[in-house]
Amino acid sequence: MMKRRISKAIKIGGVTVGGGAPIVVQSMTKTDTRDVKATLHQIKQLEEVGCEIVRVAVPDAEAAKALVDIKKKAKIPLVADIHFDYRLALMSLEAGVDGLRLNPGNIGEPDKVKKVALAAKERGVPIRIGLNAGSLPPTKDSSLTIAERMVDVALGQIKLLESLNFDLIKVSLKAFDVPTTIAAYKAIAEKIPYPLHIGITEAGTPRSGVIRSSVGIGTLLWLGIGDTIRVSLTAPPQEEVFAAYEILKSLDLRQHGPVLVSCPTCGRAEADVVKLAQEVEKRLLKINKPIKVAVMGCVVNGPGEAKDADVGIACGKGKGVIFKKGQQLAVVEEKDFLTALMREVDGI
Repeated sequence: MMKRRISKAIKIGGVTVGGGAPIVVQSMTKTDTRDVKATLHQIKQLEEVGCEIVRVAVPDAEAAKALVDIKKKAKIPLVADIHFDYRLALMSLEAGVDGLRLNPGNIGEPDKVKKVALAAKERGVPIRIGLNAGSLPPTKDSSLTIAERMVDVALGQIKLLESLNFDLIKVSLKAFDVPTTIAAYKAIAEKIPYPLHIGITEAGTPRSGVIRSSVGIGTLLWLGIGDTIRVSLTAPPQEEVFAAYEILKSLDLRQHGPVLVSCPTCGRAEADVVKLAQEVEKRLLKINKPIKVAVMGCVVNGPGEAKDADVGIACGKGKGVIFKKGQQLAVVEEKDFLTALMREVDGI
């Protein structure tokens, strides 16, 4: 039985993270933040697919200044991603961001972190201590594993923030390597009370990245670890949100939009189930209702799975049976499979 780790609750804008709140889905824009129009367009696209927190890169002062206009129109909390120059964090706070991400690998000097923490504390803005395996600060202890190094650095930063009576803290320890990531999160989860943002960094293109992320994030979630997630993909950011919700739905941790059940097809299939399932999937992207839809292709599992869904179709040769809430509704011709199925989906 899955039992979630209960962490301290913090607020990022109007979104609660930790404290037993639903696991939050976030993503990051892939536009040049200095281009306000393009960035807002991408944020709107993310909002439409259910992204709950959005992070934006702040590489220079011009990008930091652009946050003022971005923040005015973004409907979901805005987190500034800061590297190298702590002054960009101060500018982002002035612009009104809801959260900061600081990388201890390139902004670790205590005096600089203190300046940011005090400004964030004054505004009640949380800070994510965001560690990546690829950008860790140097260490004198060569015996430490990457996971141990990440935990060690994170604990040092937490101690510094706590010394300033700052506890609006969120932590992430990401690596491309899944076992390293899991080891790091398992270790720190036992040592701190703060919420954890989980993910596999630089996971790759959708084909491989979704698998890598699902294994890593899914394992951590099953262990009860994780308060927010991002699926990092070399793809449009909406794909990250779709993947994140599918991971959460697969573990019964969140319900968001439809679940599509479709058979892999085999030699028993007598209709083009692949094409039908792909068309249904496209249509379901526009639906927010948490319903289960089944597209099945033969008599082995088809009728059972179709009956178990809110709406389903069991396809046969030239004809298919439409089911709704376990009841057989109609037998339809193959040319009407998609139309008949979606009519029932829309009617729920």
